[in-house]
Amino acid sequence: MNIRGIESISPYSQLTHYQAVFFNGMQVEERLEKGQEASLKQLKISLDLRKALFLNLKLLLEKDKKNLAELIAIEMGKPIQEAVAEVEKCADLCGFYVLKSEKWLSSTSIEHSGTIEKRVEYLPLGLILGIMPWNFPFWQVFRFALPAIMAGNVVLLKHAPNVPLCALKIEELFTKAGFLEGIYQNLFIKEEQVEHILADQRVKAVSLTGSEKAGKSVAALAGKYLKKQVLELGGSDPFIVMPSADVALAAEWAVKARLICNGQSCIAAKRFIIHEKVYDEWLSLIKQQLELLKFGDPLDASVNIGPLARKDLADQLRAQVQEAVEAGARVEAEYFFETENANFVPVSVLVNIKKDNPIYHQELFGPVFLVYKVSNNEEALTLANDSPFGLGSSVWTSNEDEQLFFIHFLEAGSVFVNSMMASNAAMPFGGIKNSGYGRELAEEGLKEFCNVKAISINKLN
Repeated sequence: MNIRGIESISPYSQLTHYQAVFFNGMQVEERLEKGQEASLKQLKISLDLRKALFLNLKLLLEKDKKNLAELIAIEMGKPIQEAVAEVEKCADLCGFYVLKSEKWLSSTSIEHSGTIEKRVEYLPLGLILGIMPWNFPFWQVFRFALPAIMAGNVVLLKHAPNVPLCALKIEELFTKAGFLEGIYQNLFIKEEQVEHILADQRVKAVSLTGSEKAGKSVAALAGKYLKKQVLELGGSDPFIVMPSADVALAAEWAVKARLICNGQSCIAAKRFIIHEKVYDEWLSLIKQQLELLKFGDPLDASVNIGPLARKDLADQLRAQVQEAVEAGARVEAEYFFETENANFVPVSVLVNIKKDNPIYHQELFGPVFLVYKVSNNEEALTLANDSPFGLGSSVWTSNEDEQLFFIHFLEAGSVFVNSMMASNAAMPFGGIKNSGYGRELAEEGLKEFCNVKAISINKLN
């Protein structure tokens, strides 16, 4: 990554598609001032108008989804079919908040009797800084920005430096949809510039999706300047399979859950905790599926696995696997193809992972399956919870008592039973422990950046 500026380098072709320099202090100030002006104007924009603009945005996304998906695939290596689904999901989210926002943002009556009226209103905070990652370059941004803007806020967005074309395209889409100038602005800034922005009194809050390290840094700054914050950080989600499960289905979805976005997803299943009674069957089934994988150009619709987004990330993953093997883990299976492109890494299945292995508590951001064998649900739960992370989880069992057991005791922001973990517009999304705090999506996400204002009126007459 070029520390002097912004670069879009295709992880597959290795071609440089775009270069830019980071904003200087004057450019940052211009955007802060423009955002502040827009924030004041946004207070006077009706919810009906915001809903109409969201529908405009939805239509633009749907109309141009093929080109937008190609941009995602070229810039960060995601297989094209997944990229199309990502754009479609953003369009659906626009429509979702058009339908739900009026009800959820309406004032809540607490008491209305005699001369006393008490209610709660949900009002915008103002200018919100978003810091978003590269792995879902459209969805992560929309997941944060849409509810914030629908609630009446204004967004400044620092995107990852390796997806600048996606960053610029999103800003262009908001402009084309008719949003007021300054409602959504892109920021090409360095990490060191974040503190200056959070220190500014015009900025009221920050939302970050990224690594645990980035979350700690931003949380410290937000605390220093007393700014509201939402953090969605790493994950090492367990995928638990019990004897009563449909093992074939659990194997099919295990492969999908691990390999989404070439394995580069915070909510990808990463630790596969399999009951000993179905362990051999499940392992055999996933091997059969992995043998069918096709590596290659993410623009090829038949390709399942593209390159990792950056070479340094691929190097880090290879180092983690090597260190794990040196510490006693065994490579049960490995799938790859001949290539000189260092952004590609093998799809690996690791077993015999002990608690003293370095990867036991790490997040592996790429197509590596960590597989564990357990003998009962208590052992499965203990292993699943023995992690610094607590984002999502997936449990496969037909036993209702087991379902309730895992739902109640798993330490995670989400529990999905007999399906893979996925973000969904209608459900609050976020984690606990080192996976962060706060919620996105659903009603909770719409109100995260609201001033929940208590109103009490004594009608003296």
